[in-house]
Amino acid sequence: QVQLVESGGGSVQPGGSLRLACTTSGFIFSSYAMDWYRQAPGKQREFVATISNLARHTNNADSVKGRFAIPRDNAKNTIYLQMNRMEPEDTAVYYCHSRLGSHDYWGQGTQVTVSS
Repeated sequence: QVQLVESGGGSVQPGGSLRLACTTSGFIFSSYAMDWYRQAPGKQREFVATISNLARHTNNADSVKGRFAIPRDNAKNTIYLQMNRMEPEDTAVYYCHSRLGSHDYWGQGTQVTVSS
């Protein structure tokens, strides 16, 4: 049974940092790319960042380039989202995602709020 479980959400002031984690089980983690998405209130879910299975390639959305990083630890079956210089526009529910074959798997999401 594939499971993706996010953690690390919370509240932070503008300019601050937060690190999310997504711990997985039920599949060969090191064989698959992993992604982060987010959904702000009243908006569609949007892509944030992706990392290839062996971490050789990453790509971030323009809105977070230079501020967010997406490391992974294949020994722990976990990816992270390191968020720096955060802005109020980063407020959203953040979701971990992986596409395994023809199936999309999502975590339950974790709330991140950036506010003074």
